[in-house]
Amino acid sequence: MWLAAAAPSLARRLLLLGPPPPPLLLLLSRSSRRRRRLHSLGLAAMPEKRPFERLPAEVSPINYSLCLKPDLLDFTFEGKLEAAAQVRQATNQIVMNCADIDIITASYAPEGDEGTGTLKIDFVGELNDKMKGFYRSKYTTPAGEVRYAAVTQFEATDARRAFPCWDEPAIKATFDISLVVPKDRVALSNMNVIDRKPYPDDENLVEVKFARTPVMSTYLVAFVVGEYDFVETRSKDGVCVRVYTPVGKAEQGKFALEVAAKTLPFYKDYFNVPYPLPKIDLIAIADFAAGAMENWGLVTYRETALLIDPKNSCSSSRQWVALVVGHELAHQWFGNLVTMEWWTHLWLNEGFASWIEYLCVDHCFPEYDIWTQFVSADYTRAQELDALDNSHPIEVSVGHPSEVDEIFDAISYSKGASVIRMLHDYIGDKDFKKGMNMYLTKFQQKNAATEDLWESLENASGKPIAAVMNTWTKQMGFPLIYVEAEQVEDDRVLTLSQKKFCASGPYVGEDCPQWMVPITISTSEDPNQAKLKILMDKPEMNVVLKNVKPDQWVKLNLGTVGFYRTQYSSAMLESLLPGIRDLSLPPVDRLGLQNDLFSLARAGIISTVEVLKVMEAFVNEPNYTVWSDLSCNLGILSTLLSHTDFYDEIQEFVKDVFSPIGERLGWDPKPGEGHLDALLRGLVLGKLGKAGHKATLEEARRRFKDHVEGKQILSADLRSPVYLTVLKHGDGATLDIMLKLHKQADMQEEKNRIERVLGATLSPELIQKVLTFALSEEVRPQDTVSVIGGVAGGSKQGRKAAWKFIKDNWEELYNRYQGGFLISRLIKLSVEGFAVDKMAGEVKAFFESHPAPSAERTIQQCCENILLNAAWLKRDAESIHQYLLQRNASPPSV
Repeated sequence: MWLAAAAPSLARRLLLLGPPPPPLLLLLSRSSRRRRRLHSLGLAAMPEKRPFERLPAEVSPINYSLCLKPDLLDFTFEGKLEAAAQVRQATNQIVMNCADIDIITASYAPEGDEGTGTLKIDFVGELNDKMKGFYRSKYTTPAGEVRYAAVTQFEATDARRAFPCWDEPAIKATFDISLVVPKDRVALSNMNVIDRKPYPDDENLVEVKFARTPVMSTYLVAFVVGEYDFVETRSKDGVCVRVYTPVGKAEQGKFALEVAAKTLPFYKDYFNVPYPLPKIDLIAIADFAAGAMENWGLVTYRETALLIDPKNSCSSSRQWVALVVGHELAHQWFGNLVTMEWWTHLWLNEGFASWIEYLCVDHCFPEYDIWTQFVSADYTRAQELDALDNSHPIEVSVGHPSEVDEIFDAISYSKGASVIRMLHDYIGDKDFKKGMNMYLTKFQQKNAATEDLWESLENASGKPIAAVMNTWTKQMGFPLIYVEAEQVEDDRVLTLSQKKFCASGPYVGEDCPQWMVPITISTSEDPNQAKLKILMDKPEMNVVLKNVKPDQWVKLNLGTVGFYRTQYSSAMLESLLPGIRDLSLPPVDRLGLQNDLFSLARAGIISTVEVLKVMEAFVNEPNYTVWSDLSCNLGILSTLLSHTDFYDEIQEFVKDVFSPIGERLGWDPKPGEGHLDALLRGLVLGKLGKAGHKATLEEARRRFKDHVEGKQILSADLRSPVYLTVLKHGDGATLDIMLKLHKQADMQEEKNRIERVLGATLSPELIQKVLTFALSEEVRPQDTVSVIGGVAGGSKQGRKAAWKFIKDNWEELYNRYQGGFLISRLIKLSVEGFAVDKMAGEVKAFFESHPAPSAERTIQQCCENILLNAAWLKRDAESIHQYLLQRNASPPSV
């Protein structure tokens, strides 16, 4: 599953069904919302709270034969289940999972002496509006009529909302699925259609039967009923690939189709295991909580993660679609063919897919320079979270599956991906591929744990994989490597020491955790090549670099691959800084150096002023991702300084840093420019416009006027920066125009683009108008979060207003997201920018009286971040202010 952060929501019940004798017994949790109608069954109530236990192993499914009949008008469905079951030892009950379903009848009949039998259950359920289980998704037809599709989202534990089942990843079975649907609707499931015939009871319905699936987990089952167009092709391996789009938008599926058709053969060759199903469908769903979900053979996506309009989609959307398609298709092998044994190993599933999606996009689109972007998008994001006291290890022991909500986060995805990238580099591609093939071949159609992968990679490489990786997955955090150098004749002698890196400053506890760190060292002689590779397996060590001249620089962590931060002695750092200005350091190393320094300043280990001086050295920087990371860090600093009376001075600094590159780029693409130039232009103009750069603001207003009047439509890549600029420095009339553009937009990408910038508006009454809009029918439920988050991130007054709005509307918001990962995202976006100690107490107190169990860890992390911001401000505000004043008095010569 693809997320920008954390996880699907999980409320669960247990259904216990048992074969006679004694009489069949059905035990149900009282906490189910709807009353169950039960015929010819004994009934007992389960205690409200009981310790979580995995399902007993006495009875397990072999095959589910499932027929569902959704009603798209009254939002209910009828179901018939016939499950072939294997009884491994005598028992008087069958224990399954079930939630929000009414059981009509249930029976069990043994067959023969082999311990097999058939379980039959008739049931009814609700097509809910919570974006989980079997749910309804609202869409508008080309003629403007509002209709609903019936779609699914089962990960982690919501298959039980669609049919009674053994809803655990390790309890695999085959599935024969049939759907009874209106004859003018498209019906899809994991497998290909094998029969479509009129439904005897109603001439307007048809029964669609799908081929039997391979052995698979319940969370990967899917079905969709709705109105869609599609485009299709065959991969070079003969797999039928289709992309389903809203009616009339088939053209917008072509880009994803091209990516999918290139990606399937890439993975088949990389894993040396063929794709196991006859077809794969990728489908755009209107109301969808996550980014996408890897259901086997039927991958579901948000519209913005799948649809690309050749004229109206920006470069970053294209790149996002390519990454998400790469991520979900990787799961078809890693996750679907071989599945985690329990949610404890979720990180492996998601971390691996989050790493290999970049490998795949690099193969399909080498011009994206995607591995540099990985460092900014995943690696640094994971380090930011993992430096907190309220982080968690990659591998978290999960008991009750409701706990899995908390680990769909940047640690599972981004740190997981980062340590796998480090591992791949440590092993080498050839042995890594060999180990992956051993793993997938050995465990196909089965379940595996993290240790099983380490064993396969160890056998392939001969390296101590488990010993190294356990230090990265079983303890939280990562090391700060401090390095000093001494010239001894023709050699450079380095002294390295490791300590846990903490966001709050130097590690002070006893028994400091240790890591086994693969370290690479490069020099200015060949900045792109490792002069030495070592495994640092102790707290301190000395390293001798042979034949390094006194004037050559030495750098750790070539390519920013190792998951650690580096603190250089001042002499070593001084020698590296010219490599930023003259670009002799590779881009990803320039980025890593700046990011490490910024984090050290945030933690109070060095002064923020030192980092501002380094940022000014990036004046000649041409690389988009380096600028993107720099921009992100300056954004964090701007948010911090919005709590002071010298916010305007930091905006002047931003304008000074970004205006030279802005002038070089200009507003219009030049011949020969590519993807990264388009991304850089959007980033730089947005940064200058937001900071109030006069020429940028004037040009943005001129182009916006032409766009609105239809004289000259803005290119997709310029829309975000222009919209942001005119809103930030606009009035009520500007906001009204933006809302009108939103209403007129036919494409979800354009609606989202507008939603994300609305929070830039500054006046209190307009901020309220935007917040009210966030909860209106105009905004899809999953997008409300980015509107409110945009207000909180837009300004100091926006942050206060967004927090008040969340408190005032908490019941509606919490009910809307039912404790899923979107609630965590909403909280994080809304409160993390505060920088006053007492706000941490206020946030904590609010959530103590308004519990959000799935967001508990996020709330702790937010409170910690607020306290860290407050400490940073107290520590460095005055020196930053003095530096900015002195700088303005005597502008630097660049």
